Amino acid sequence: MTHRDDCRCGCALTSWAEDGATAVADGILGCGAYVPDRVVDNTEAAASAGVTPEWIEARTGILARRYAHPDQAASDLAERAARAALRDAGLAADQLSLVVVATSTPDFPQPPTACLLQDRIGARHAAAFDLNAVCSGFIYALETARRMVPPGGHALVVGVDIYSRIIDPTDRRTVSLFGDGAGAVVVGPVTGDRGVVATQLASHGEHQDLIKVPAGGSRMPASKETLQDGLHYFTMDGYGVKTFVRDQLPGAVHRFLTHAGVASTEIRHFVPHQANGRMIDALLPELNLPHATVHRTLDRYGNTGAASVPITLAAARDRLETGDLVLLAGFGGGMTTGLTLLRW
Repeated sequence: MTHRDDCRCGCALTSWAEDGATAVADGILGCGAYVPDRVVDNTEAAASAGVTPEWIEARTGILARRYAHPDQAASDLAERAARAALRDAGLAADQLSLVVVATSTPDFPQPPTACLLQDRIGARHAAAFDLNAVCSGFIYALETARRMVPPGGHALVVGVDIYSRIIDPTDRRTVSLFGDGAGAVVVGPVTGDRGVVATQLASHGEHQDLIKVPAGGSRMPASKETLQDGLHYFTMDGYGVKTFVRDQLPGAVHRFLTHAGVASTEIRHFVPHQANGRMIDALLPELNLPHATVHRTLDRYGNTGAASVPITLAAARDRLETGDLVLLAGFGGGMTTGLTLLRW
């Protein structure tokens, strides 16, 4: 059985209690990902935004992204990633106790996309709900699921977003960055010292205006006027976001690892939110993870929101060896940040 202690900085530190001679913890049993097959290269994205392909690559490190087809919604992408993760874990959907979907672009305001997914995959014994922490959503959902799943149970955690539906195609600041996709993991009991070592979540609501979709909610319901004014589109203060991440993330990582009792030199793999390649490049010296392989998928998929960390984790899976320490980092609208340390 797992016991957790909360440290004063907000880290949820996991320790392992003995069950006979074997310690049992919660960890990732399987990974899966899905991206639509429609490739939107920089030439296509640049044409609508009035820039050049070279302008996009130089500022983002992105060469292409994927867009969902008109008949695809978040649940369709989530289903493909979920089935891949279940196959990887060797688990049937009816063995799941919980389904959590992290998204800020659900199929509908209600019902939850997680309930649509639960029905499609046949997870008839699972509770299901959505969670929205924007691009940090997967980290939040992973921590929520592992705290809620019953002892010995299994949870499916999915990050999915279809940002192509809320991006203004003429806005060069966003159309160059975002794509669509889904990533999923199965969480359940693992033995030895494997599993989630620690998680830290933080929110900074004072920066709420950096990333937003102004209309479509109860504050400003969708109307003819909001559509005409483009208020249903995603907006982002790129400089403000970059400043926030630069100011918050390195210090948060250092404090997190210190509280977890892990030296930065011990980290073997770093899976960051795939926000912008140039931003990641600028952060790496400050993060000081000298022996970590930095995993990226943004060059071919762009920023896929809550899906970016699990998509990249799934892509990295074959390079992870038993016992490796893996650091996951998310940051996004709210503003929110999330860090999870795994021993693979």
